[in-house]
Formats: sequence, structure tokens, C-alpha cells
Amino acid sequence: MAASMLCRRTAALCRTLKGISCSKTVLSADSPRGLPPQSASYNPRPLRLNLHRPHIPDKDSEKTPEWQKSSRYDRKLFGRYGSASGIEPASLWPSRAELDRMTAEENEWQPPLEVMLKNVQAREEEETQRRLAKEKLIAANMAKMPKMVADWRREKRESKSKLKEEKSRRAKLLAEARERFGYALDPRSPKFLEMVAEIEKEEKKKKKLVKRRLKDEQLAAPPVAPPAASS
Repeated sequence: MAASMLCRRTAALCRTLKGISCSKTVLSADSPRGLPPQSASYNPRPLRLNLHRPHIPDKDSEKTPEWQKSSRYDRKLFGRYGSASGIEPASLWPSRAELDRMTAEENEWQPPLEVMLKNVQAREEEETQRRLAKEKLIAANMAKMPKMVADWRREKRESKSKLKEEKSRRAKLLAEARERFGYALDPRSPKFLEMVAEIEKEEKKKKKLVKRRLKDEQLAAPPVAPPAASS
């Protein structure tokens, strides 16, 4: 495979050289008599590369970009050219503020092993305390559960009894209104509401009379003598 590729490249090179020689022949034939034959050739100027003196930007010039005036670029130049860059190595050392910032970042993002272990232990203790508090709350609520269920059932019975009493009272009031007026009334009608207010007023008066009677009976009753002490 390598031999066939070499043969193809050799044939292509021969064809290229043959075409160049043919073009030179055509140019020499077409040139006027008495003039030397011309050949198609191009000789570019070589690039002027400064391989001996490094390019050090002028920091006092306004044309120099700001990123070439930074200390980071100075470190790059000194690392590439060394003392030939004309930069003092002492100026490349970070300042006190930069050292403090680097130390703070290192302590924050790359703390020592002892600090990491303490942080892990504190996190585990916090999670344990949170879990124990949650378990304690669940246990306390479970201890209150029977009383809460009993209270709920009692409230449900009371609400049912109250609703039943209200229905019975409404039915009794509607029957009394039918008996008083001779026809059924709408519970929202003014006549029905006026009758209900009158009945409630009478019931309150009866309750006050019963309470006063009980109080009078208690005052009229003779005082009970204390039992004699046994000798």
C-alpha cells in the first residue's frame, strides 16, 4: 500500500514538472526576438522575524492595551524570556492583599483535613439532633392520639345532637306557627321571625322566674347543723 502511494505521488510530481517546463517553452517561443526568454516564477520576500530580541510592550504608551500592562502579563513575559524581559522578579510576587485573598479562598474551598472532619462531624450531629427531635414530636403526638380521637368523637356526637335539636325546634316552631296563623309560614318571613323572637323572650322570662324561685327556696330552707364531734 505504501509503495503504490509513493508511485502515485512520484507520477504527480513528474506531471507537475513537465507542465512547468512546457510553460517555460511556450513563454520563450512567444517572447520577441532579441529579448531573453521569460519564465513564470515568484520570489516572495522573506519575513523579518525578530528571533533575538523579545517584544516588550511599552507600559507608558497609550497604544499599549491594558491587558499587556497587568502583572499577569509581566509574569508571562518573565516566564518566557527570563531576565531578558527586563522585569524585576520581586515585582512578580503577589502583594499582601493578594496573599490574604488567596489564603481565604484556599481555606474556603480547600480546607485542611481536620477542618473537613470537624465539619462532617458537626453536620452529622446536627442531623442526629433533628432526627431525634422529630421522633420525640411524633412520639408525643402518638401519646396524645387516644385523647384527640375521643375529643373528636365527642365533638362529633355533640354536633349531631345539636343539629338534631335545632331541626326538632324548627319543626316545633313551624307547627306552632301553622297552629297560630292557620297556614304554613316561610321560615324567612317577617311573621315567623317575629313569632320566634316572642317565643325566645318568653322562654328567657320563664328561665329567670325558675332561677329566682330556686334562689328563694334555698334562702328559706333552714340551715343544716354540723354533726356533733364524737367524744
